[in-house]
Amino acid sequence: MGKKKKEKISVTREIEEMEEKLAFCRNNMDQVDFKLRKMELTEEGRRSLEKEKDSLSSKMSRYERELKSLHGENQKNMAISVAIFLLLAVSYYCWTL
Repeated sequence: MGKKKKEKISVTREIEEMEEKLAFCRNNMDQVDFKLRKMELTEEGRRSLEKEKDSLSSKMSRYERELKSLHGENQKNMAISVAIFLLLAVSYYCWTL
């Protein structure tokens, strides 16, 4: 079987999706923290929630790194767009002289 190709979507859309995932993880982390602080839990239940908290923490860390990378890529794309625009503007100015 061939590898599944990644869908071509814009960097901005990828950033939005990553921010949604990160917000979802933060919400879940808040819920887990609340349960750990307020609920009376068995030792097994507490271990399970601690494990879930660790898992969410690692996901959030991974999402934050990916988001930082996407923001960097977005800045490069913006710089390229501005450079192309300026090149076209200078070319137009020189052409009309």
